[in-house]
This record gives sequence, C-alpha cells and structure tokens, in this order.
Amino acid sequence: MRVDPAWFGAALSDPDSRVLPVWNSRNLVTEGAAPHAAYLEFEQLPAAGRDESELILLGRFGARSIFALEFQGSGEAPLLAPGTRFEDLRMVAPLLAAEEAGLLSYARAMIYWRHQHRFCGTCGTNTVAARGGHVRICTNPTCKHEQFPRIDPAIIVLISDGERALLGRQSGWPEGRYSTIAGFVEPGESLEDAVAREVLEETGVQVDSIEYHSSQPWPFPSSLMLGFSAHAVTTDIHLRDQELEDARWFTRADLASGHPKIPPNISISFRLIENWFNAGGGPTLREIHGAVTWPASR
Repeated sequence: MRVDPAWFGAALSDPDSRVLPVWNSRNLVTEGAAPHAAYLEFEQLPAAGRDESELILLGRFGARSIFALEFQGSGEAPLLAPGTRFEDLRMVAPLLAAEEAGLLSYARAMIYWRHQHRFCGTCGTNTVAARGGHVRICTNPTCKHEQFPRIDPAIIVLISDGERALLGRQSGWPEGRYSTIAGFVEPGESLEDAVAREVLEETGVQVDSIEYHSSQPWPFPSSLMLGFSAHAVTTDIHLRDQELEDARWFTRADLASGHPKIPPNISISFRLIENWFNAGGGPTLREIHGAVTWPASR
C-alpha cells in the first residue's frame, strides 16, 4: 500500500481515515479514567495539518487507514478536539488496550524517526518523504540516498544466583526503584556478548547460561528491548562504569515485601522479574502487588 500513490491518495480522501496526533513526543488520548487513543478526522485538523507530505501512513487498523501527524511547538499543547489531552505514553499505556498502546508507540516512533532524518546523512541535503512517509529521499539529484526507519537494539537481563536477583538503579529514578540491567548492543557484537559485557561493566558480575526470554518495542525514543535471563558466576558487586547509582541482590521475600519498588508491569523489566519470582512457587508477583504503573512525576 505504501508504494501505491493511488491507494495513498484514496486513503487521504477516505472519510473513514483517521489521524493520530503527536506533540512533544506525547500522544493524544481521550480524557477520563479509562482513556483510549484519540482518532481524529481530517476535518478536525488545522489547515496546516492536512498537508499530505507531513502525514505518515501507519497502515490499516480495523477497517480504517491510520496516519500519524506531528504538531510542533514548545508552548501550550494544541487544542484539537474536546475531551482529549496529550499524554506521555509511559503514563497511560497501562490503561490502554494492548493494540492501541502498540499503535500509539508506532506513531511516536515514526514521528521521532522522521524528525531526526530531515537531512541526508550522506551529503546533508534536505530530504522528502516517500512511500507513505516510511522513506526519506535526498533531494540532491546526484545523491538520492534513501533513509529508512531504524531501531536501536538493547539488551535487558535478569541475573540470578538461584535464590537472589541482581537489580540496579539510576540516580534519576524515583526513590527506592530498582530494575534489571540493560544496555545497548554495540557494532559487531552478538546479543549474548552484549549481555555479558553490560552486566560486567555495570556491576562487575560475570554471567553464563544466557537465555532469551522475550522482547518489547520501547519507543523512548527508538529502542527494541531484547530480554534475557542469566546465571551469576560471581556475586561480588563493583559499580565499574558508574552508570548505576546502586546495585544489590534481592530475594523473593524482599520483592514480596515491596522492597525494592519494581518497574511498571507494562515493561519487559517487570516481566523478567516476574518470570524469576514466579518460578519460586507461591503467590505470583501480580497477585501480591497488582498493577504497577509509572509514578506521576515521570
């Protein structure tokens, strides 16, 4: 569909098509205790927002064509429709249906990518959108370099010595919050090597038995989190690269008691902790703590 100009034009003129606005990396949602993604009609957009070159075709969602559109400005959020507000996706994702949370993540990530690739990485000339907004093409006729959306692979890992889990915290996190160890994959590095390196660099702990668990898109701004578990060969902690403010070993009893505070249950970090915790038997982590969400300050 993206490469068919006729289909793209038909989608633009279809009254059933909808737009997902993004402003300052925030998504538009409906107000209330149970928010939903706010789908706007083209007629609800300011005239400047109807420029097809600024629209990114996300695809078909249900029976509708869905576009993403960025609204720029650092002042007050634009008022686009009654009963809607712009929110940080990390705040509202636990309250959204999984499909809508994924769609808003997609819109946010694509807007960020487009914003970062307005100029050619080869010759520096302006780029223009093509193929429904999923390609940026250099306007220099002697270059015509094409840029495509990219993501940054990052590993995230739950390390255990059997009865304890190794968790760390960064200085800017809410007080008492600890999480699994994470870091970006470097060029020429396998995922397993990245796990071992990041854990050693950040905590001084050596690991083996590295096993893949699951993944999660994390468009803050453009990562793909690849989750693993690993066994600790050594247990002495040394904060070698100072990326963490603290790192400690915690037992299942510690986590059950609420210390430390754990990441929200929309995150892959929670799932990794949950998988290890539940393997010990007894009440599950969700049964003990229920839904864990981002604090309002984030």
